[in-house]
Amino acid sequence: MTSAPTRARRIRDLLAAGRTLSFEFFPPRTDEAERQLEKAIHELAPLRPSFVSVTYGAGGSTRDRTRDIVVEICRTQPFPAMAHLTCTGHTRDEITALLDDYAANGVCNILALAGDPPADGSDPGGDFTYAIELVELVRAHPGDFSVGVAAHPELHPRSRGDREADRRHLAEKLSLADFAITQFFYDVDDYLRMLDELAALGCEKPVLPGVMPPGAASLSGLKRMAAMNGSVIPADLLARLEAVADDQSALRDIGVEVATDLCRRLLDAGAPGLHLYALNRSESVLRIVDALGLAPADRT
Repeated sequence: MTSAPTRARRIRDLLAAGRTLSFEFFPPRTDEAERQLEKAIHELAPLRPSFVSVTYGAGGSTRDRTRDIVVEICRTQPFPAMAHLTCTGHTRDEITALLDDYAANGVCNILALAGDPPADGSDPGGDFTYAIELVELVRAHPGDFSVGVAAHPELHPRSRGDREADRRHLAEKLSLADFAITQFFYDVDDYLRMLDELAALGCEKPVLPGVMPPGAASLSGLKRMAAMNGSVIPADLLARLEAVADDQSALRDIGVEVATDLCRRLLDAGAPGLHLYALNRSESVLRIVDALGLAPADRT
């Protein structure tokens, strides 16, 4: 893993220097949740992550909170924060204004996403249809952002099972971006197959595997996120989780075990780093990093 980056480092440079370790947070909606996020950042900071990322609510519903958290982390921590940014329901002027603000505040990493359409199927409006349009806009901005995109090892849920088209669209996005981060998955072979399919299309940009410890959230929450993302929870794992569904401690223990094994196999397979979904809590991530032997001293 790479040593601790300085505040202004771009993720493309971090990936070029070696394997990365990163964590993902989401904007809190209540004062109590905000305190929990602050606690998680404080407890995870000693791990000296290469970077962290902050998600962006559907339709820009957390735009201001995402912006404030990202700017604060970049201002106060020795590692950079990457802002997730979706284009659904936004105009070019709105996105450009936000990019201007990020650039003025020292934020130099963007994860460019299409975003989810309205649940009721209505037209979200805005000037964009696809994530690649947002990638093009971010890439053209004078802020010289390092740009990431999303990847789905098990295919994008809106690809309707068309593997060839899915991989072609992903390769096209990645050709303009610097790297990708995957949605969570539990089968290493799905990740490796995706890399092989991208390589066959001439695309070898780094793709960071996103790892969700299955006990970090409630079982119902995990099922909901898996359904939204098209992520498959293996039947044997689901059975183990359902057997202890009312015991959060037991769920967490299984999650740490499963995620640690997945991370180890990903690293052995040559993954360029690990991106752990922290869900604004530190315990599972701390245990996984410790079990993998990825203490900061080992990454210098």
